Amino acid sequence: MRYLGKVYRPPSEAYSLIVQVTYGCSHNRCAFCDMYDDKHFGMRPMEEIFEDFRMARQAYRSVRRVFLADGDALMRRTEDLAAILDLIYGLFPECERVTSYASPGSLQVKSEEDLRLLRSKGLTMLYMGLESGCDAVLEKMSKGHTAAAIIAAGQKARRCGFALSVTAISGLGSKELLREHAVETAKALSAINPEYIGLLTLMVEHGTPLEKWVKEGSFQVLGAGDVLRETELFLQTIDSPGSVFRMNHASNYLTLKGTLNEDREALLARVREGLAGHGLRSEQMRAL
Repeated sequence: MRYLGKVYRPPSEAYSLIVQVTYGCSHNRCAFCDMYDDKHFGMRPMEEIFEDFRMARQAYRSVRRVFLADGDALMRRTEDLAAILDLIYGLFPECERVTSYASPGSLQVKSEEDLRLLRSKGLTMLYMGLESGCDAVLEKMSKGHTAAAIIAAGQKARRCGFALSVTAISGLGSKELLREHAVETAKALSAINPEYIGLLTLMVEHGTPLEKWVKEGSFQVLGAGDVLRETELFLQTIDSPGSVFRMNHASNYLTLKGTLNEDREALLARVREGLAGHGLRSEQMRAL
């Protein structure tokens, strides 16, 4: 496959065919993120996209999963995405699912009719970043949307038949907004009730506004203990029946896996073990 710049995908897409249909991120201004700092957002030429999928058909015996990159493939015109999906399922009749990142912005601009069409064409799951349910944190981090707008976008995706995976970031509120970040993020995810919830832990990336704030002392990065106390409060607050919960990213101090709300007490017990110093990943082993 031919790629422009750095390419990212969710952990669950490790074995998927990844093809860029857009470049970069349509927002690309979050204060904590450097993922797409090497490129401007743009639409990849359709002929190149089609060529990559045809090359993949020649190269691979079986393609069961496809991930449409980069950071906001859903920003493409609905007609383009429909044509891409038709090509994928035509070339790979064995394909079981096609997924992509979706921003709150792209979900807002797409009509429900457009979203239902893409779902009918075989776009099965979307990954969306909530980051925080606290408006003060979202504003500080230049997310570009209020919590209410992100909740509405997630509810829209679910209403249109998509499986939805939503991520949030532990520690994003620093000590100043630890409680508000934990509680309001739990409430936002409860309102969306997505199929999957992923909880990452904040890491400071070079060259970001966040790095500058940390160096000048205006933002305090949480240590493992405070992150776990925030996680405990989050788990005590969230009410999202049936959501598969994962805190197993390389950035996390502690690995948690379960299904809400039935595994809440087991998850909380594991957090308390972590607070006692058991099973924690060292700082040196954390990564994005």
